[in-house]
Amino acid sequence: MAQKYTQGLVIDGITYNIPMVSIKREIDFLEKYAERVEDGDIRIETIGVYKNYTIEIGVIDDSVTYDALIEHITNCENRFHYVSLPDASKQFEFYGYFSSIKDEVEKVLGTGAKYKGLSWKMTSKKPYKTR
Repeated sequence: MAQKYTQGLVIDGITYNIPMVSIKREIDFLEKYAERVEDGDIRIETIGVYKNYTIEIGVIDDSVTYDALIEHITNCENRFHYVSLPDASKQFEFYGYFSSIKDEVEKVLGTGAKYKGLSWKMTSKKPYKTR
Protein backbone atom coordinates (compact mmCIF):
# COMPACT_ATOMS: atom_id res chain seq x y z
CA MET A 1 0.00 0.00 0.00
CA ALA A 2 1.38 3.42 -0.97
CA GLN A 3 2.00 5.85 1.85
CA LYS A 4 0.86 9.46 1.61
CA TYR A 5 2.23 12.61 3.14
CA THR A 6 -0.40 13.23 5.82
CA GLN A 7 1.27 15.79 8.09
CA GLY A 8 -0.09 18.90 6.41
CA LEU A 9 2.42 21.64 5.72
CA VAL A 10 4.20 23.53 8.51
CA ILE A 11 5.49 26.97 7.50
CA ASP A 12 7.07 29.22 10.16
CA GLY A 13 5.42 27.14 12.88
CA ILE A 14 1.92 27.46 11.37
CA THR A 15 0.32 24.17 10.34
CA TYR A 16 -1.79 24.20 7.20
CA ASN A 17 -3.95 21.07 7.01
CA ILE A 18 -4.08 20.97 3.24
CA PRO A 19 -3.99 18.20 0.64
CA MET A 20 -0.42 17.66 -0.52
CA VAL A 21 -0.14 16.37 -4.09
CA SER A 22 3.63 16.36 -4.50
CA ILE A 23 6.88 17.29 -2.83
CA LYS A 24 9.69 17.22 -5.39
CA ARG A 25 13.25 17.63 -4.25
CA GLU A 26 16.32 18.67 -6.21
CA ILE A 27 19.73 18.32 -4.64
CA ASP A 28 22.01 20.84 -6.31
CA PHE A 29 25.73 21.53 -6.02
CA LEU A 30 26.76 25.17 -6.11
CA GLU A 31 30.28 25.66 -7.38
CA LYS A 32 32.59 28.57 -6.68
CA TYR A 33 34.22 27.60 -9.96
CA ALA A 34 34.41 24.68 -12.37
CA GLU A 35 37.01 24.89 -15.08
CA ARG A 36 38.51 22.55 -17.63
CA VAL A 37 42.26 22.42 -17.95
CA GLU A 38 44.22 21.70 -21.12
CA ASP A 39 44.30 17.92 -20.65
CA GLY A 40 40.48 17.85 -20.37
CA ASP A 41 40.37 17.27 -16.61
CA ILE A 42 38.07 19.44 -14.55
CA ARG A 43 38.83 21.36 -11.39
CA ILE A 44 35.91 22.19 -9.14
CA GLU A 45 35.61 24.10 -5.89
CA THR A 46 32.24 23.38 -4.33
CA ILE A 47 30.54 25.94 -2.08
CA GLY A 48 27.91 23.49 -0.87
CA VAL A 49 25.01 21.17 -1.55
CA TYR A 50 21.47 22.53 -1.46
CA LYS A 51 18.11 20.79 -1.06
CA ASN A 52 15.53 22.71 -3.09
CA TYR A 53 11.88 21.75 -3.39
CA THR A 54 8.77 22.18 -5.49
CA ILE A 55 5.52 21.88 -3.55
CA GLU A 56 2.20 21.06 -5.22
CA ILE A 57 -1.08 21.40 -3.35
CA GLY A 58 -4.47 19.86 -4.13
CA VAL A 59 -7.74 21.76 -4.04
CA ILE A 60 -8.29 23.57 -0.73
CA ASP A 61 -12.03 23.77 -0.10
CA ASP A 62 -11.77 26.29 2.73
CA SER A 63 -11.32 29.76 1.16
CA VAL A 64 -10.13 31.25 4.48
CA THR A 65 -7.29 28.68 4.67
CA TYR A 66 -6.44 29.21 1.01
CA ASP A 67 -6.28 32.99 1.37
CA ALA A 68 -4.18 32.70 4.56
CA LEU A 69 -1.71 30.37 2.84
CA ILE A 70 -1.41 32.65 -0.21
CA GLU A 71 -0.83 35.67 2.04
CA HIS A 72 1.83 33.76 3.98
CA ILE A 73 3.82 32.48 1.00
CA THR A 74 3.68 35.84 -0.84
CA ASN A 75 4.81 37.96 2.11
CA CYS A 76 7.21 40.60 0.73
CA GLU A 77 8.50 41.71 4.14
CA ASN A 78 9.50 38.23 5.29
CA ARG A 79 11.09 36.53 2.29
CA PHE A 80 12.69 33.65 4.19
CA HIS A 81 10.64 30.88 5.75
CA TYR A 82 11.11 27.77 7.87
CA VAL A 83 9.36 24.69 6.49
CA SER A 84 9.32 21.23 8.05
CA LEU A 85 9.55 18.58 5.32
CA PRO A 86 9.90 14.80 5.33
CA ASP A 87 13.36 13.41 4.65
CA ALA A 88 14.10 9.70 4.24
CA SER A 89 14.30 8.95 7.97
CA LYS A 90 13.33 12.19 9.75
CA GLN A 91 12.02 15.70 9.24
CA PHE A 92 14.22 18.15 7.34
CA GLU A 93 14.07 21.75 8.50
CA PHE A 94 14.18 23.83 5.34
CA TYR A 95 15.03 27.55 5.50
CA GLY A 96 14.81 29.57 2.33
CA TYR A 97 12.63 31.62 0.03
CA PHE A 98 9.60 30.89 -2.15
CA SER A 99 9.26 31.73 -5.84
CA SER A 100 7.34 30.78 -8.99
CA ILE A 101 4.05 30.69 -7.08
CA LYS A 102 1.21 29.72 -9.37
CA ASP A 103 -2.35 28.45 -9.36
CA GLU A 104 -5.40 28.53 -11.61
CA VAL A 105 -9.11 29.09 -11.19
CA GLU A 106 -11.07 25.85 -11.01
CA LYS A 107 -14.49 27.51 -10.86
CA VAL A 108 -15.96 30.95 -10.36
CA LEU A 109 -18.49 31.21 -7.54
CA GLY A 110 -20.89 33.95 -6.54
CA THR A 111 -18.58 34.80 -3.61
CA GLY A 112 -15.23 34.53 -5.40
CA ALA A 113 -13.27 31.75 -7.04
CA LYS A 114 -12.03 28.31 -6.10
CA TYR A 115 -8.44 27.69 -7.12
CA LYS A 116 -6.57 24.51 -7.98
CA GLY A 117 -3.01 23.58 -8.86
CA LEU A 118 -1.25 25.76 -6.29
CA SER A 119 2.49 25.19 -6.46
CA TRP A 120 5.73 27.00 -5.67
CA LYS A 121 9.47 26.54 -5.60
CA MET A 122 11.47 26.67 -2.38
CA THR A 123 15.14 27.60 -2.68
CA SER A 124 17.50 27.07 0.27
CA LYS A 125 19.20 30.09 1.76
CA LYS A 126 22.26 28.11 2.88
CA PRO A 127 23.68 24.74 1.94
CA TYR A 128 22.73 21.77 4.06
CA LYS A 129 26.17 20.27 3.41
CA THR A 130 29.59 21.84 2.88
CA ARG A 131 33.14 20.54 2.65
